[in-house]
Amino acid sequence: MKNKAFLRIGVLCAIGLVLIFFALRGRGSVEIEPGSSVVLELSGAYVEAPAAPLLARLLGETARPFASLLSSFAILERDDRVATVVLHLKSLDIGWGKAQEIRGAIGRLRAAGRKTVVFLEPVSFSPNLEYYVASAADEIYVPPGTALPMLGLASEHLYLGGLFEKIGVEIAVAKVGRFKSAAESFADKEMSESARLQANSLLDSTFDQFVTGIAEGRGLSVDEVREGIDAGPVRSAELIAAGLLDGESHLHALIESQDGPHVSSSTYQGVTGADVGFDPVAEFALIYGTGNVVSGSGSVGPSGAPVFSSETVGDALTDAAADDRFSAIILRIDSPGGSALASEMIWDALNRARESGKPVIASFSDVAASGGYYVAAGADAIVAPPLSITGSIGVFALRPVVGGLLDDLGINVFPMTRGTHADFYLSAEPLSPGASARLQSLVEETYDLFLERVSAGRGMSVDAVNTVAQGRVWTGVQALEVGLVDELGGLREAMNRARLDAGLSLDDDVALVPYPPAPTLADQLAELMNARIATWLDGSALGVFADAGTPPARALRELRAFVTALPLNQPLALAPVVPDIR
Repeated sequence: MKNKAFLRIGVLCAIGLVLIFFALRGRGSVEIEPGSSVVLELSGAYVEAPAAPLLARLLGETARPFASLLSSFAILERDDRVATVVLHLKSLDIGWGKAQEIRGAIGRLRAAGRKTVVFLEPVSFSPNLEYYVASAADEIYVPPGTALPMLGLASEHLYLGGLFEKIGVEIAVAKVGRFKSAAESFADKEMSESARLQANSLLDSTFDQFVTGIAEGRGLSVDEVREGIDAGPVRSAELIAAGLLDGESHLHALIESQDGPHVSSSTYQGVTGADVGFDPVAEFALIYGTGNVVSGSGSVGPSGAPVFSSETVGDALTDAAADDRFSAIILRIDSPGGSALASEMIWDALNRARESGKPVIASFSDVAASGGYYVAAGADAIVAPPLSITGSIGVFALRPVVGGLLDDLGINVFPMTRGTHADFYLSAEPLSPGASARLQSLVEETYDLFLERVSAGRGMSVDAVNTVAQGRVWTGVQALEVGLVDELGGLREAMNRARLDAGLSLDDDVALVPYPPAPTLADQLAELMNARIATWLDGSALGVFADAGTPPARALRELRAFVTALPLNQPLALAPVVPDIR
């Protein structure tokens, strides 16, 4: 026993020494010569979460906080020693809301006098989002012979009713809101007219902003961009002729052609805010609400995906409100919703945080819908990117009826009940009319409370909220028009709103502090262990297929997170499987 105890102590000490080594190794200022060209790589996924602890990074954690990327842009914007920024843009695993925030950051670089050049390295046949980001720069180049199909936008919507029918499972549904299509995605085989209307509205809004953004970035008219897309360009020469690209080049040649000393992305990471004159006069707490809304504590669900948990986020809101060092709170939401009960618990914590007198601003990322919007409705203000997905004010409940599946498997079920309506709890038989009525009543009561929460938070009548609710999903720009958000923008605009509400000037520097603080070493070890076990267990055929990059696979990833994190025995405030518009 003593040997094992000494071994554990030795391992922890060794880990501690490694952490100290890596922490000290990154210290020291970086010399940047005037007129330098800096390379910044953009690729993969950026998460709405604090930076992974150093231990997690040492053990292979690669998730990068989106706020850190925006911070890199802000430092470049202030660094007058930098003349040119070369953006090496690869495939991005983000949504349109984050894409717009990156475009805004590129635009601010240009406004600050930095020349911005993009080397676009497409790795798929759906490069629209990456090109949309690139179009904010002064110049765009691609490798010679690049295929870059600029053919418009498309989305695919999965309906799983036929699958469940084949395996003998019936899905009983209770819902409120004619646009609450999340339920029909699981229960039906066909797209309803309401779902089709909603999907077309989202696609129209996205396409309009897509074309307008490209036109503004490339100095073209909207008609010229539409005509260029409809011409069906695929090869780079066609896009150059249409004014959508500036030329072909390899990355090394493009970097070498820029004036001044060249600074790599890894080297420039050593430049801090203090190096460019960042001097904060206040601190804002940045609290993340990422993933499905669930009851309980923790930041990662059984599938390994992030979760927006009621206790963890609720405690963070309460503690940040009581912490004198914070002048304001920003709740950054990237969530399609989830448990209606958990949403109500977080909403209550947010309202109690507002009682401190500190501004509480909700900042939307790619998605803040249904339960995610429920929580945000209590904030002092809501700021959303024009292409974020929000709304979906509605509720549904799903009750799988597995009697057919059990029959096929040769399993007999003999139900027994006490109480006239106890059949409500049975899962092997279809719901009786009485049980269906009770399930519908439960959902309607939750929906009424949802309307009340939005009505109070947005200063709208319940009838006015109900008109724009009904489970309908909106883009950010549409949500502004119907009164569901206060202004358009990303994290930067949310900080500006918090500055003004906290009595500060827009020119005042503010430190954005992820909250709650980083976990202890013991907590890090426990969370990493749980995450590794969850990843190892998730080796099913669904898990393997869902790791592919196709739109159906991305939808299946959402389904996997849904079935592993959310309770199916209570009302859900969950948006439809968000269409992957590419």
